[in-house]
Amino acid sequence: MKRPDPETIRQQVSAALAEDIGSGDVSAALIPAEQRASAGLWCRETAVICGLPWVEAAFRQLAADVVLDWTVADGDRVTPDTRLCTIHGPARAMLTAERTALNFLQTLSATATATRAYVDAVAGTGCRILDTRKTLPGLRLAQKYAVTCGGGHNHRFGLYDMVLVKENHIAACGSITTAVETARRQRPGIPIEVEVENLAQLREAIAAGVDRILLDNMDCARLREAVAITAGRIPLEASGGITLENVRAVAETGVDFISVGSLTKDIRAVDLSLRFADTAT
Repeated sequence: MKRPDPETIRQQVSAALAEDIGSGDVSAALIPAEQRASAGLWCRETAVICGLPWVEAAFRQLAADVVLDWTVADGDRVTPDTRLCTIHGPARAMLTAERTALNFLQTLSATATATRAYVDAVAGTGCRILDTRKTLPGLRLAQKYAVTCGGGHNHRFGLYDMVLVKENHIAACGSITTAVETARRQRPGIPIEVEVENLAQLREAIAAGVDRILLDNMDCARLREAVAITAGRIPLEASGGITLENVRAVAETGVDFISVGSLTKDIRAVDLSLRFADTAT
């Protein structure tokens, strides 16, 4: 996906700043209002960087004259102790914006970094890594953008842009066939994916002519059977129990996609550091 629009980023940053600042930054108030500063923003580990627009918005919402000189772009892979940016501006604003800016950058870079690891692990197989809806509340578009910065691809964005028939939908509708027929009647033209847990359900989904089939928690032997049965007629997506240790083996079964919830929900923040270099009145 493309980077979220500037208004979306502005709103996300505004909400985060309001949460942090509350009635006022009593620590930054220790600094004279006229004092200016320069600071360096560093990444302390190997990572894929994502989140520059959120960082810029955090500083500039508090001081329009803050200058950020970046040495990287979203999607760049960096090594430990890489200087990402030099920041110049009012010291108070820089101090107040610091944590909000770093929170966005460390979180989105974490998703981009995790995604790149999975993408690298399946390189050469032709299989594509997908995200899921298991995102941090309020940051779905940001995290899905981070996935693309890491070389991954986006699954559906929400409950509105694809019909995904899962086990509870099947139980409530009575069958895969009934669920798919109802979906076509109610929302013609919207892609339909069905989650299956066994090969009998797979055959029913194939007969229903869906757009994609999700193979849920199948081992590699069963995935290979599913690929052989489907014979390229419908794209197959594997999901459930995917780790860096097994993702290549899953990709080598011949599935077209692998969706990985941990890209957005089980992330570890990237280690960043912002340090003031000097101040001047």
